[in-house]
Amino acid sequence: MAVPISSVSTTDQLPVVVIGAGPVGLAAAARLVERGLEPLVLESGPSAGTAVRGWAHVRLFSTWSEVTDPAAEKLLAPTGWTRPDGSAYPTGGDWAEDYLQPLADVLGDNVRYGATVTGVARAGRDRIVDAGRAEQPFAVHVLSADGREERISARAVIDASGTWSAPGPLGADGLPALGEKAAAGHLSYRVPDLGDPAVRARYAGRRTAVVGSGASAFTALAALADLAAEEPGTHAVWILRRGITGSTYGGGEADQLPARGALGLRVKAAVEAGHADAVTGFRTQAVERDGDRLVLAAEDGRRLDPVDEVIVLTGLRPDLSFLSELRLGLDDRLQAPTALAPLIDPNVHSCGTVYPHGVNELSHPEQDVYLVGMKSYGRAPTFLAMTGYEQVRSVTAAIAGDREAAERVELTLPETGVCGGAGLFDEPDSVQDSEGGGCCGAPATTLQIGTGAPTTASGGC
Repeated sequence: MAVPISSVSTTDQLPVVVIGAGPVGLAAAARLVERGLEPLVLESGPSAGTAVRGWAHVRLFSTWSEVTDPAAEKLLAPTGWTRPDGSAYPTGGDWAEDYLQPLADVLGDNVRYGATVTGVARAGRDRIVDAGRAEQPFAVHVLSADGREERISARAVIDASGTWSAPGPLGADGLPALGEKAAAGHLSYRVPDLGDPAVRARYAGRRTAVVGSGASAFTALAALADLAAEEPGTHAVWILRRGITGSTYGGGEADQLPARGALGLRVKAAVEAGHADAVTGFRTQAVERDGDRLVLAAEDGRRLDPVDEVIVLTGLRPDLSFLSELRLGLDDRLQAPTALAPLIDPNVHSCGTVYPHGVNELSHPEQDVYLVGMKSYGRAPTFLAMTGYEQVRSVTAAIAGDREAAERVELTLPETGVCGGAGLFDEPDSVQDSEGGGCCGAPATTLQIGTGAPTTASGGC
């Protein structure tokens, strides 16, 4: 189905390049096919949903009915694919294997793996040049897994590359703490999969610091509490940059997402039972060595007792480096599109209070380039998969010239989509304190361990 670049003669005949073969990127491709446009999906990893597979052990807070795109389902239907039970809660691994990979397989040659986008610009125009800019196609520079460089022409670019590749650092000022890089062997920036024997051995019988106040930190703390019940000597130190308030543990039994509420209650129980010590108002400045162990030092001079491991869950960030030659309009604080930023500010909004949005909020001074999905939210953690699917429905309609459809809202968020992913509603501090991926973002989400309840928020609350 792919269009040979050499055969096209006008910009309108060129493919639309989609960066990333995750849930929103593949939904964008499905929408483009529906519109009769040619997608070319460039995925840096070896398979569809590479980032999702990085948290395969995490179960979503959303059901199957909320994490598949209608256009994608139509594309899959002729293959005999049927959506799994709409009321069931998939894991990240389920999502990748049972939906994302089949969708990518249907798209065939329109999806390329091992293709890392290293730069995007207007052909023959750096970001300074005005003359003839809008008439030029995009030049997308790609590095293949075998080291081959390529330049692809595109009529439009949809960046759905997400934020999974750029976790926040340990330092409270948004920069790596002193000594953080040197201590890398004892630091992890992901929720550990304690079902993996090698990972379990890393934390069993040891003292671990968990830094962060969002859903992923809750996941890690709950998992370590379960491990402590089985492995003597296992203990967690929970480091928060703020104090503990009535909202720290979430909504509990009143939470509109029962699994998330139950997770917060389990973390509270772990602290009360002594499986985890909460250290509040601690803003890490340095990591020091104490033999084979680590000591965290705060800006106020406090130094914690030595720990064996540190799990850093301080949010995720968008990689904007390869877009530096494009004229993007981004909010200085959130690094989200300027018109979108006020709608997703985690100090104000939860997933369900973010108004469904599309091309108007996602447009930039550079025409025909769009950041969608988690990438569009910058550092804000309140993203829903359903919101991403609505984004690409609108954006692809605009690219196809159907402005009426692009500006029409076709999404009503369910009550179960109401969630406060950043934990900032009662005591706003800084966006950097928020949990990247939060309750709703695809990557950094929560796994409730040891209960029969459906769990976590990833890709769609």
